[in-house]
Amino acid sequence: MGGQVLLFFSLLSLGSVFGQVSYSIPEEMPKGSLVGNMARDFGLDVKRLKSGKARIFTRDSDGYIELNNEKGVLLIKDRIDREALCGQTTPCALHFKIILENPMEFLSVTIEITDINDNPPSFEKNDVKFKISESAVSGSKFILDRAVDSDVGSNGLQTYKLEPADNFVVRLHEQADGTKNVEMVLDKPLDREKNEHLSLVLTAVDGGEPQMTGTMQILITVLDVNDNAPVFTQPIYKASIKENAPVGTVVVTVTATDSDQGSNGRITYSISSILDHARGLFEVNDASGEIRLKGNVDYEKARTFQINIRASDDGGLVDSCKVMIEVIDINDNKADIHILSKSNVISEDAVAGTVVTMINIEDTDSGENGKVHCSINNDIPFVMKSSTNDFYTLVTDSGLDRETASEYNITVTCSDEGVPSLSSSVTLTLQISDVNDNAPVFDSSSYEAYIVENNTPGLSIFTVRARDADWNQNARVSYILEDSSVNGVQVSSYVSVSADSGVIHAVRSFDYEQIKDFHFRVKAQDGGSPPLSSNVTVKMLIQDQNDNPPQVLYPVQTGGSLVAEMVPRSADVGYLVTKVVAVDVDSGQNAWLSYKLQKATDRALFEVGLQNGEIRTIRQVTDKDAVKQRLTVIVEDNGQPSRSATVIVNVVVADSFPEVLSEFTDFTQDKEYNDNLTFYLVLALAVVSFLFITCLVVIISVKIYRWRREQVFYKSTGNLPVIPYYPPLYADVGGTGTLKQALSYEVYGTTDSRMSDMKCSRPFSQSTLTVDHSATRTVPRHNTESENMLTEQKPPNNDWRFTQGQRPGPSGPHMPYGTHIRWTPKSGTSATGGPEVAMGTGPWPQPPTEAEQLQALMAAANEVSEATATLGPGTMGLSTRYSPQFTLQHVPDYRQNVYIPGSTATLTSNPQQQQQQATAQQAAQQALPPAQMAAQMSAQMSAQMSAQMSPQPEPPKAAQTPASKKKSTKKEKK
Repeated sequence: MGGQVLLFFSLLSLGSVFGQVSYSIPEEMPKGSLVGNMARDFGLDVKRLKSGKARIFTRDSDGYIELNNEKGVLLIKDRIDREALCGQTTPCALHFKIILENPMEFLSVTIEITDINDNPPSFEKNDVKFKISESAVSGSKFILDRAVDSDVGSNGLQTYKLEPADNFVVRLHEQADGTKNVEMVLDKPLDREKNEHLSLVLTAVDGGEPQMTGTMQILITVLDVNDNAPVFTQPIYKASIKENAPVGTVVVTVTATDSDQGSNGRITYSISSILDHARGLFEVNDASGEIRLKGNVDYEKARTFQINIRASDDGGLVDSCKVMIEVIDINDNKADIHILSKSNVISEDAVAGTVVTMINIEDTDSGENGKVHCSINNDIPFVMKSSTNDFYTLVTDSGLDRETASEYNITVTCSDEGVPSLSSSVTLTLQISDVNDNAPVFDSSSYEAYIVENNTPGLSIFTVRARDADWNQNARVSYILEDSSVNGVQVSSYVSVSADSGVIHAVRSFDYEQIKDFHFRVKAQDGGSPPLSSNVTVKMLIQDQNDNPPQVLYPVQTGGSLVAEMVPRSADVGYLVTKVVAVDVDSGQNAWLSYKLQKATDRALFEVGLQNGEIRTIRQVTDKDAVKQRLTVIVEDNGQPSRSATVIVNVVVADSFPEVLSEFTDFTQDKEYNDNLTFYLVLALAVVSFLFITCLVVIISVKIYRWRREQVFYKSTGNLPVIPYYPPLYADVGGTGTLKQALSYEVYGTTDSRMSDMKCSRPFSQSTLTVDHSATRTVPRHNTESENMLTEQKPPNNDWRFTQGQRPGPSGPHMPYGTHIRWTPKSGTSATGGPEVAMGTGPWPQPPTEAEQLQALMAAANEVSEATATLGPGTMGLSTRYSPQFTLQHVPDYRQNVYIPGSTATLTSNPQQQQQQATAQQAAQQALPPAQMAAQMSAQMSAQMSAQMSPQPEPPKAAQTPASKKKSTKKEKK
């Protein structure tokens, strides 16, 4: 039957909303098997299934069938066992609905599950025992346990077979309710003496293909005669029990009688057979026949139970009866509320009748207990409508307004009609989405704002505020200044409005004397789409400020001419001399003026009216009064702070005009030069300050320049070691008195070079100098770090050595710009005299010949030329070093050591080179002109004589430190 689907289709059209289709499939179909093409059978397009979000709604069978929206077919979701789903109920069917939205549709689908032969017949017990009297007559009946086959129809239990069939046969006895009892009928009498125990096999056979069977063994013990079997008082017992009855409740009591006595008359009760759904729920007392409740019964699961009770005596005779138990329903189930679909948010402009939620209601009770009515809370614009028996829809009943209620908590309550009634409820929260249906509203219909003149541009003046009852973006208010003009000028050049806060700012500084008030309109617009707006008129009033001093109109002050008022000497008290007239362009109390006499030549003669500015005499004019009178009148306003103006009134006391002219010539004008004097004083102070700062900057610059030069000099000499002077050590050996040349160390370095190097030479090796180890020992000394460093010099090349006789220049301790370091060897040996020993101090060891003197002069001249060509400024001033005043005493002793700059080699005597040098010296002397030769000779002779006449040269001083050099420089400056 795999792959075959029997389709029964019936479509009930209820407009375009409801339909029904039935399918028939066998049980145990594999997952994914096709049940039917739902879309084709209902006449629906596959696109409609997708757009309507088609889905299956069922309460108990959603695990078996699934809907494929892509193809519109129903498929097997899980294995279907008809016996587990329906038991013995036929036909067995799955009922569910397919729900589509937009518009809402309900499609009913029924799938009938047909049975296949997948369960064999089975007995509750594997064996059963009987005790049968041998006196049992033929035709005696023995009730056997029925076999149970979960399959139905032709696949169910069909017949029984009993083997062997020597004494017994099996028969089926059909009852009034359609069930069949299995009876084992004695066909031939038993003979206990022949066979006391019998073993039979009862086989139950079903009608399926292939045929399946079940067996039970029957063990029979033949007893002695027991001729009366138990008999029940009635063949069928009926009872009822409530579904919530507690365990142990007595359902019914069965009774059987036996005419025998003794053990043959003692009856034992037992359950012979029971259906599967009743197993474990009931038990029978084997002695009293009471049937008690052993488990919990549920009306919604099983409404009736059938039990077969067997009564047997000890003689083996039995009888049976049937017990029918009916379950009474009670109201023990609340209505189950299932939300099919709901909207959490609905727009406030939704029309009446808009579906909000779809609800399915089910109560598993029966009768009145299963009738359900649903309602919602009052005072809300929603109503519940019933679309079918178990389906309700929640729709809007009237218009919605988010500003009145932005959220609704709708409680759906469903109650049954049972006694007592049971109810269940569910609360739905519905948000009302906003629509831009409210325009911004200003707090006032018009505004008046005040600002004092002479304000700062950008000053905050006033704030207009509007409120919008909408929400979020629809309630976001922006303020806009509407275009208009004030006296022909755009209002935007006077004020501005902040779009977010509504604050009005002044764009310019206002002048009350030019404009006193003006009007403009501000529009408030929300952020909805389309936006809504409203307008308001703002009247801006400029408040006066005392920013203008009084202006004197009379008397007119002129710079070129002098105006004077004439007062006759006969003037009486209160005579009106003149009147000071002034005005103030401000308004209010800022324009109230008062007049005061600030200064006068004669205060006792005149007074000024405080309010009118009239100048009058306060006494009689006399001859003693001065002809020329000068009055200074101050005019003040009443502002805060007050402003003032002064006017000078010249008054002449005279009776006639000629007298006025005669006196008027002496009325000289004062030269007000104070302003010019102040200007010149400020200018002079600025010039002096500038000169002082300039001098200060120049002095500081000169100081910094000198300090940097000193720092550069110190940095250039910072790498030179400061070596103190050590007096030479002598050992008196044979009258020569000097150390060996092998122990003489000389260090040379420039004094003004940033790349100064210290050149140290290793003492001459034993190959060039002869050491007499038998010399007198001197005081031993310890090696120093400098000595260890100096002894690490590489040995000089033998080719660059000269003998003592070949070294040009005088000997002696004074090496210009160099420092001699004399060491006494640790071994304590002293130097002996010899031809190759360097003389420490004093004159030449032997008087120099003319050739040696000429050789020294030539060497000095060559060094001067080389130094002039190679050394730049700042080295050592060689022109001064080799000036004519420089004697032979200052010439380096080239006979002792000759150093090559940048090399550690020391030039010493080489016997092969002595002859070549002597020849070169003679050739050089011959190459000189006679005049130059005579001049050189005379210079040499004079230098030699001055050297002999001069005292013994002092030992060289220690090298100067930067501090000592600085002190010597200061002394030189002084």
